[in-house]
Order: sequence, then C-alpha cells, then structure tokens
Amino acid sequence: MDRLGLNDLQAVLAIARKGSFRAAALDLGMSTTALSNAIGKLERELGIRLFNRTTRSVSLTGAGRIFVDQVAPPLQDIRDAIDVVRSQQATPSGTIRINTFATAAREILSPLVLAFLHRYPEVHVDLVSEGRLVDIVAEGFDLGLRSADLVPSDMIAVPLGPPQRHAVVASTGYFERHERPRVPPDLLGHRCIRVRLPNGALYRWQFRKGDQTAQIDVDGPITLDEASLARTAALEGIGLGFFIESNVREDIAAGRLIRVLEDWTPPLAPLCLYYPGRRNPPAAMKAFIRLARECSPKIGR
Repeated sequence: MDRLGLNDLQAVLAIARKGSFRAAALDLGMSTTALSNAIGKLERELGIRLFNRTTRSVSLTGAGRIFVDQVAPPLQDIRDAIDVVRSQQATPSGTIRINTFATAAREILSPLVLAFLHRYPEVHVDLVSEGRLVDIVAEGFDLGLRSADLVPSDMIAVPLGPPQRHAVVASTGYFERHERPRVPPDLLGHRCIRVRLPNGALYRWQFRKGDQTAQIDVDGPITLDEASLARTAALEGIGLGFFIESNVREDIAAGRLIRVLEDWTPPLAPLCLYYPGRRNPPAAMKAFIRLARECSPKIGR
C-alpha cells in the first residue's frame, strides 16, 4: 500500500469526474492505455475493483464510490497546501488550466496568453476551448472565460475588453445575387448558414432594436457548429452568417464581407475571466490575473 502515489489517486478522481478513461487520460496528459494500466495496478494493490467497465461506459463500483469519497477531501487539502507554497514563489511556475470557447480563446491568445508566456517562461498554460459550459472547479480548471452573463454568481470575475456584438454578414458575391435584408424577418427569404449549439439544438438568430426583439429560425444549405467553418462558407458566398463581431471584423474592414442589420445587433455582455475565491492562489495564477487586468483594453480591439 505504501507504493500508492498521488498520481494514482488523482487518476481515480479524474475518471470518476469525467466518466470515461479517454476523457480522463486527455485531462491528465497521458495515453488511455497507460491510464488503464495504472488503474488496473491500483485495483490489484487495493484488492478491489473501483470501476465497472463496459465498451460504452465507465462507472464507480460501490467500493469505488466509498474510495473516492474518502480520498477526495485529503487530496484537496494537499492541493491547498501546494497552493500555499506556490503562492510564495518569487518566480511563478507550474500549470494554469483555462476553460473557454473558441472565439474567446482567439481573443485572448495573443494579447494575454502569449504575452504571459513571454513574461513567465516557467509557467505552462493549458487552454481548453469547447462549446459546452462547464463547472471549472469540478472539471479541474483554474480559470474560466465566458460572457459576463454566463459567469456563476459565486465566482470572482474580471471583465476583459469591450462588450461583444453580433454581426450578420455575407460576401459581396452573395449580395450581387440577392437584395440586402432591411429587417430581421427578411432573412426568411435568404440562404443562411445555420448554427448548431453544443447541445445539438439549432440556434435561432436573435435581434434587438430599442424595445423590439426578434428570433429568426433561419434556413439555408448548410449547418455548422464552428465559427471558423461558418466564416469560410460566408466568404465563399454560400449565404448569410451570424457571428460574434470579432470573428469577422477584419473581413468587414477589408471588404470581403458586407455587414447588414447592424442597427439590430446591440452590444452584448463583455467577456469575463473568472475563478473561485482561494485563500492562497498560486503565484502563477495571481500573475495571470494581474496581467489580464493590464491587458483588458487590448482585448477585442
């Protein structure tokens, strides 16, 4: 039993949290085979099976649930102790894990993340972009980055950049063949690039002008779930696209895409970096948050 290490215990918690060996292995930065072998060895050491495995799912056994419930609190105490020590570092080091979505990741990559790595070369940043909204504490992240209206109320939030806006655009070639829409209902007569949300639902384009609002269930020849793909389709003249403004700002400025219905797309909530209150955050995390506050005017410009 004295051969059990922290890595073994963290592996068990990662699998229990993610619900699969593959997702846990990605989270831990190791191969699925290596993780499976490590858990098999641990189960042999303990003399119990921690997980029920099938080809489609992984779940804790009764003994596994007891093990996780008993191990999680002391592991958190150990992490807190490590945080106390790291908070005293003169030179920030270690890993910072950030969860966000693709558009926001592009917004902060150069002005914040890369600038931070130049300033603190001993820190590793693990930036994960995904469409779904996650519990950053439960999923093992240090920081999250989302629109302000999606930040949980119990988190500390740092606004980054100006308020966001949507933009409805199409190529010059598209508008050579079609009239420009003047009001949102005009979109029903246009070919549009449909957007699929992370939960599988199709997004209804939302508009507001003064006290008027509209939700348009557009139709068109293609449905996509990633902004860069939709941008390519719009540039190729497939149809009108609905984007966060920053995704197509340069295309609009260069004349590759033409913006319409701008008076129906008012400012949205700004991006916010957020994190749970911690008594002794690591020096690297404190340095990142400090730089985020400094860089905020450069983000989204």
